[in-house]
Amino acid sequence: MIRVASIYLPQLAIERLRRTERPARPLEPTGLPAAPRFASPVDDDPGACSVPRGGGWRPGARWARDGALGSRPSQAEIDALPAHQRPTLREMGRRSESAEHPFKAMPADEGGKSVGSTPTLTWSTFWGQPTILIERAGQRDVVTAACPIALELGLRPGMAAAHARALVTDLEVRDADPQADQAWLDRLALHAVGYWTPTACVSGTDGLWLDLTGTTHLFGGEARFCRRLLRFLERLGFTASIAIAGTPGAAHALARYSGQAITLLPRGEETQAIADLPLAALRLDPEALASAARFGLDRIADLDPMPRGPLAKRLGLATVRRLDQARGMVAEPIVPVVPFEAPRVERRLLEPIGTAEAITQVIGDLIDDLVTLLQERGVGLRSAHLSCLIVDGSEQRVAIGTARATRDPRHLKRMLVMRVEKIDPGLGIEAMTLTTPRVEALRAQTLEAGLGSSRRPPDIAPLVDQLAGRIEPDAPFRLSSRESDVPERAVSRTEPLARPVGWPGWKRPVRMLKKPELLSHVVALLPDHPPRRFTWRRTDYRVVAGDGPERIHGEWWRNAREMWAVRDYFRVEAAGGERFWIFRRGDGVDAPTGDLSWYMHGLFG
Repeated sequence: MIRVASIYLPQLAIERLRRTERPARPLEPTGLPAAPRFASPVDDDPGACSVPRGGGWRPGARWARDGALGSRPSQAEIDALPAHQRPTLREMGRRSESAEHPFKAMPADEGGKSVGSTPTLTWSTFWGQPTILIERAGQRDVVTAACPIALELGLRPGMAAAHARALVTDLEVRDADPQADQAWLDRLALHAVGYWTPTACVSGTDGLWLDLTGTTHLFGGEARFCRRLLRFLERLGFTASIAIAGTPGAAHALARYSGQAITLLPRGEETQAIADLPLAALRLDPEALASAARFGLDRIADLDPMPRGPLAKRLGLATVRRLDQARGMVAEPIVPVVPFEAPRVERRLLEPIGTAEAITQVIGDLIDDLVTLLQERGVGLRSAHLSCLIVDGSEQRVAIGTARATRDPRHLKRMLVMRVEKIDPGLGIEAMTLTTPRVEALRAQTLEAGLGSSRRPPDIAPLVDQLAGRIEPDAPFRLSSRESDVPERAVSRTEPLARPVGWPGWKRPVRMLKKPELLSHVVALLPDHPPRRFTWRRTDYRVVAGDGPERIHGEWWRNAREMWAVRDYFRVEAAGGERFWIFRRGDGVDAPTGDLSWYMHGLFG
């Protein structure tokens, strides 16, 4: 079942501007109220002070000693004074204040703000002034976005900037930056591909599309995913609404015109859900909307009784297509953003080729072009796909992989030439393409100047790559240890060039069986002695020497059945010189620890 989410960011441009020009917050303790404009007078006993009092008045409080200010004036008396005659904060008894700039100009008007201190900028004061964004359209400036305060005053996108200035006098006008808005949408789409869904794309200039088919269960369901998404956008400073429906068109319409922050539409109800929405929800052209207004068509439901032929003739074929896409009758694919553009080179041939020598020559040219491209990007190749287009339209593909990022052209050519025999040219190859879906950063490395005495280990990566090409589909690997007491869980496969770490100090066999094999006809003295004889793979063995036991307990935190499980391991040597690693289930005393059966687990030497 297809599920598509549409994210609508109605104030993207305004909120991006607010995020870019965020004012500095005052450095005040969290949870404490801001200091009043005029502090209270200093009392006679203010408590501990960092300035030595010495029995006298502290500096900055001379008004209390000299009696220059008999009593503190009221706020109404201070406001009635001209700006240049109002007392400073120091005269009003404030212990400390920031000094004014000596060259700060005095404001011309005397009824404005006080020059004694700079008003603290907060979010409310910064956006208390209505703000709009304008863009040049022809011979006039047009409003492209407006803040919520400007919208309440009647300003709307599409309005002439001169008209907006006439309606609101104290209007803050900024230039729109569509490139910055698009860059934010691209960043959000790439973030969605990396964290939410593999298919996401930008929807217009104010939204995103996410293909959530088979992904929302990873986030606890669609409702919880929507809440998490809205909280994420809120932390970024964006207001958004989201709708999830079975078609991209229905999700787009509900996210913008449903009036709800979260809309979850069940599959198959798209027609009823969008019936009462305006025609603009179908993403129609302005000409189609103007034609619909002339015919008295306001809602999407008004298009239902109309035949398709007259509807397409009056409003255009695009209107019919948009309507069918929103209802799910016509598919509307989502073209996902590509977070990484894989390096790609191509050769189109004048004449088809079919010989191994010609194919090898073209492969060499492709490798040379690819190495140049990789050097420009500062990356190395880890895997490459060679695609050969045949004259009859079919395609032949071969792939290579490297154990370490490389840009060595000789090594890459050698690896691809080893796979030429797998290419069936058929009637002839007319085009060849080489793509590297996996690359890694590859920078210059500083080599030690040993002057011939350096014991730098040789690079075995080319050898590993050639071995991997010869033993396909198998691949070389290296064993590494894992944190586990159970022997078969303590070993794992890693890449051939990885360094194994953390090998235990206990002696372990060179070859360990993938699964322990049951032994039969075992003769042993319980509880702590190795067996005297046993049968394995229809062969009888007589033990001449043994060492052990090494007791290993089960991992009860992984499996409840291993709560009391015990294994006693022995290293034994048979009469023929074979050395084995065998174990007995149980300690030989308590029955819950095991059934006393014997197993072969590995071979020494």
